[in-house]
Amino acid sequence: MRFVIIKERTVLLLLIPISIIFTFSILLAGCSMNKQQHYDDKTIQIAKEKVESYIRNNYENIDTIEFDNDDYSSPMGGMMIDGTVNGKAGFSADIDPKSFRIGSMGLKKGFPERKEECKKETCDY
Repeated sequence: MRFVIIKERTVLLLLIPISIIFTFSILLAGCSMNKQQHYDDKTIQIAKEKVESYIRNNYENIDTIEFDNDDYSSPMGGMMIDGTVNGKAGFSADIDPKSFRIGSMGLKKGFPERKEECKKETCDY
């Protein structure tokens, strides 16, 4: 009985193409999952109303809220509403386009403080 001994060089020559194919497969799968969603005007309007209600009911001293994005898709496939409060402090709200619930808020420097009664539990919006 003969044993076939594979040289290290041969193993490397086999592993390199396999690892390249594997890496490209992962990259392509990740890119295909990052498709932009397009939302109709009604969905966008309802989402903006919910975000405005959330901000007004949970934060102090809100005078104005302006929405400023053209693309409402978040990187994770949800809906993202960006804007500015009181003409200076930016925010990004991640919102579920089906239930219109706020998932998270990204607040920039200078954003108003949360209302005391809404710190432990989000106030209704």
